[in-house]
Amino acid sequence: MAISKKRRRLLLLSIVVLIVAGLVWAVFFRKKEPVITVQTETVKRRNLTELVVANGKIQPVLQVKISPEVSGEIIELPVKEGQQVNKGDLIVKIRPDDYIANRDQADASYKSVLAAQATAEANLKKAGADFTRNQKLLAARLISQADFDQFQAAYEVAQTQLTGAQRQVEVARATLDYAVKQLIKATIVSPLNGTISKLNSQVGERVLGTVENVGTEIMTISDLNQMEARVDVGEIDVVLIRPGQKTRLDVDAFKDRKFTGVVTDIANSSKNTGSLSASSSQSQEATKFEVRIRISETEAFRPGMSVSAEIETRYRTNAITVPLASVTTRPPKPTDKDKAPKKSVTKSDATNGIASADSTNAVPLDKKSKDAPRLSEVVFVVDGNRVKMVPVKIGICDDDYWEITDGLAEGQEVVSGGYKAISRDLQDGKKIRKGAATDKEPKT
Repeated sequence: MAISKKRRRLLLLSIVVLIVAGLVWAVFFRKKEPVITVQTETVKRRNLTELVVANGKIQPVLQVKISPEVSGEIIELPVKEGQQVNKGDLIVKIRPDDYIANRDQADASYKSVLAAQATAEANLKKAGADFTRNQKLLAARLISQADFDQFQAAYEVAQTQLTGAQRQVEVARATLDYAVKQLIKATIVSPLNGTISKLNSQVGERVLGTVENVGTEIMTISDLNQMEARVDVGEIDVVLIRPGQKTRLDVDAFKDRKFTGVVTDIANSSKNTGSLSASSSQSQEATKFEVRIRISETEAFRPGMSVSAEIETRYRTNAITVPLASVTTRPPKPTDKDKAPKKSVTKSDATNGIASADSTNAVPLDKKSKDAPRLSEVVFVVDGNRVKMVPVKIGICDDDYWEITDGLAEGQEVVSGGYKAISRDLQDGKKIRKGAATDKEPKT
């Protein structure tokens, strides 16, 4: 009996020792709550200007592509690329021999039909006199009706011949005018004051006229005193752009200068709008719209220079703002309805359309539901040594700050860095400490 009591005491003592050891281990060896190092900033009111950034090229506001209306060999090209020309200056002359011959032939034909017209007029005059004289003789019963009918028919034929001769004169005149115009078109003069910005042809080259085909583009004349930036804007941003909006321009060739401009025109159709037979790779390209910006300053710009534009679209005055990095996305907090146990079905019951809450191989009914909650914008507000996740509504932004339209008040302190902490590590109620930016994992 004594031995049994002794064993019982030892067993109880062992249990107590194990319990105490477990408590000591839990106190000294349990995992500590991680503390995340962050940077913070105070919510303040600021003036914001939203910018749309786009890239493109510098081009003249006015430029004309010169293509001949007639075909032939260039015999004179008294200009070179970069040369200044005035309106009316000779810029191209095409060999006129064939067009001179055509004009002379048309002129001879015209003179021939003029002579035929004169003959027809004389014949009509004679036939008219015979008709009048014989009409009087018929009235006096000095000739027969048959004889008079011959004179009447001759008169009517002479009238018709004159009408036909007059129409031939009109045709010949039109042919002559066309031949003269074709000859004139062999000599091309500048349609404006400008600069030869591009020269594609040379003396001795044969060119096609636009009447026969697309035509050969001989040169381009540009007015370099008025330049514009033609930039490509995505379909999401183009709806924010309006004529008259101010723009800041960076031209790669002038790195130390900033230029200003004004939006003058927005394309109605996208640049990559094409036929239905376009390749699949082209159809996957981002949709871009051309926006034209008139440059206010005058500089030695050249067509084709690269330019980057910052277009001022929307403005906010005295808006509640936080740094761009402060806003991130998280799933919305679960409601009481979300916390309630969800019905589930086994694979066999799912086939039969039967729901069972007791099945061991349960598959949630709403696993792939289209009504799954969407991510919402949140900001982490500092609350002592912890953070509180606050849903917010955002407005416009500039290069540094978001406008907050709902959810925050001026003077609150929000987490502004680092990126890894805001985007992944922080959750509602997490413990933090303020410190320098770091990309390392939070210490435990």
